[in-house]
Amino acid sequence: MRVILNIIWLIFGGLWLALGYFAAGIICCILIITIPFGIASFRIGVYALWPFGKTVVERPTSGVASVIGNVIWLIVAGVWLAIGHIATAIAMAITIIGIPLAVANLKMIPISLMPLGKDIVDA
Repeated sequence: MRVILNIIWLIFGGLWLALGYFAAGIICCILIITIPFGIASFRIGVYALWPFGKTVVERPTSGVASVIGNVIWLIVAGVWLAIGHIATAIAMAITIIGIPLAVANLKMIPISLMPLGKDIVDA
């Protein structure tokens, strides 16, 4: 079932969302100081391609630097990526088959807003 949901996700929104994350990652990798944001963006972009069967957990070793980085990320790219998730979730929720995909899309909003200090692991 996960494979079927992931394939439908990829076709109807995952590729579009992943491209947004990859674009944000490329922009963030331009400056040396924002490379950690770029790496986090690439990591979430891969998660956005194939999300079913994976989950997000808090990294216990994250500290103050992650909080400061998340505030900067929220201002620079997080809001725009979250808006992309909301728009895609609304489009997916129009059909009955798309409702679980829309719910999964809404579950990805917290990591799009605050990606640092989190790990993506297999469920």
